[in-house]
Amino acid sequence: DVTLRLDSVLRTLAKDSGTIEALERAEEPLIKVLIDMEREGVRIDVAALKEYARVLDREILALLTDILSYADAGFNPDSPKQLSVLLFEKLGLPTDGVKKTSMGNYSTDEKTLSKLVSTHPIIPKILEYRACTKLKSTYVDKLPTLIDENNRVHTTFAQAFTETGRLSSSDPNLQNIPIRTARGKLIRKAFVPRDDKHVLVSADYSQIELRLMAAFSGDKAMIEAFKNGEDIHRDTAARVYDVMPAFVTDEQRSFCKMVNFGIIYGISAFGLSQRLKISRGEAAKLIETYFKLYPKVKEYMDKSIATAKEKGYATTILGRRRTLRDINSRNATVRQTAERDAINTPIQGSAADLIKVAMVNVDRAISAAGLRSKMVLQIHDELVFDAPKEEVEELKAIIKREMTSAIDFGVPLDVEIGVGQNWLEAH
Repeated sequence: DVTLRLDSVLRTLAKDSGTIEALERAEEPLIKVLIDMEREGVRIDVAALKEYARVLDREILALLTDILSYADAGFNPDSPKQLSVLLFEKLGLPTDGVKKTSMGNYSTDEKTLSKLVSTHPIIPKILEYRACTKLKSTYVDKLPTLIDENNRVHTTFAQAFTETGRLSSSDPNLQNIPIRTARGKLIRKAFVPRDDKHVLVSADYSQIELRLMAAFSGDKAMIEAFKNGEDIHRDTAARVYDVMPAFVTDEQRSFCKMVNFGIIYGISAFGLSQRLKISRGEAAKLIETYFKLYPKVKEYMDKSIATAKEKGYATTILGRRRTLRDINSRNATVRQTAERDAINTPIQGSAADLIKVAMVNVDRAISAAGLRSKMVLQIHDELVFDAPKEEVEELKAIIKREMTSAIDFGVPLDVEIGVGQNWLEAH
């Protein structure tokens, strides 16, 4: 009774605030899809994880041996205090710009160590050691403890947990499996289909946030690049360095890829210089050149900030709101963070709207076609299906059709689909 009375009040508020489409087109129909996915789960190859655990153990031991060669007996690399003393007192690493913790020690968090990576050979070893131990404890050791009698893991999806509207998952958190590192990718190898008559199918939106930046900014050059199916990073590099696309070097493309994605998150010249390991002046020049080539992008960013300052929030394509309490703050640091959110929220939040609508539409289409294929995972811009081998081609056609047409942004959406005997192979 209380829920029903709340619905009549809150649904009216949703209509008045312009958020009703996000509720009725994305969130409400998605509930059934998520329940089915949670119930279905995904199969884990426990033997593969145990084998990988042994590999990680050897790597961790080798890294630990290297780290201990710089320390005294009894040193514990997992102790922030002992590590601080080793790095900044015994080894004398520079402390300029390094913050102190509440305990009075110099910080040894990942952000701090990443800035110091070129100052001493121990730093890369520590970062690698942390990556290995975290991967092992969070996934390699833990996943086998979370499986049911059918060797399946059932994550819990949350629809309203993140600021941007993206789904999150817990127990286990499958959204945070590191996919940019070789070690992280190997975790995906342990996710396998139901049996030897099934395969995993992975469908991933290609460069979705850049496509949405092109759509929202209305920048003709960027939109044309996507419409023509060009490599957007190579196209950007060709423009920035004023050369033919065929003469763009891998380094130039890599630099401009970082700029392309950095711009979406409102990256500063300082932030870009750190990522690219170039001077702040060079980074500032890169950003300046970028905005000259894509002037509508700069206009979009300025307009997004101005609108957020006026309204106090940013919105997505379906009207989802993100309140930005610090957008008019006098504190420059917190205000700039809110300004970056004002630029990024419409893009990242609209990508979240898109994948949610796509999930609903794909699920309906699979049911309408009478297929036995099951959607089992959603990881940001990627959907994973457990499919009978004989249904793969029909499933791929449904996925392509529904994912590329879920929401019309005026920019072509591209979906990359892979098939494999495990998630790594499919992705």
